[in-house]
Amino acid sequence: MICKPDAVERGLAGEILARIEAKGLRLAAAELRVIEPDVAELHYAEHRGQPFFDGLVKFISRSPSLVMVVEGPEDTWRIVRSLMGVTNPADAAPGTIRGDLATMTSENLVHGSDGPDSARREIALFFPTLR
Repeated sequence: MICKPDAVERGLAGEILARIEAKGLRLAAAELRVIEPDVAELHYAEHRGQPFFDGLVKFISRSPSLVMVVEGPEDTWRIVRSLMGVTNPADAAPGTIRGDLATMTSENLVHGSDGPDSARREIALFFPTLR
């Protein structure tokens, strides 16, 4: 999971982390860091060639993000996605991170892996020494 630059800039990382922990999930790793453009390009590789790709890379690398590995039951990625809410904050349900705290699709506060394969890839990308 990532608290993106807009979440950190707005001082919402603690609120987001509190929601994760209140759900009963745990942090296995976390680091506040600027995501370098080359790492951002790898992270968003599936969007390469899309008209919004450069904007994604520029946004995620503009200032610090809180990158995290969240642990819990086997389907933790699904729980995190549910807590986040849908991508467009206007459509996100009240009670979700995006539904309560975000206003724009382009700056929607959080990223969560969309399945076990992407979770493994993203953990390896951001925490290569984590086993």
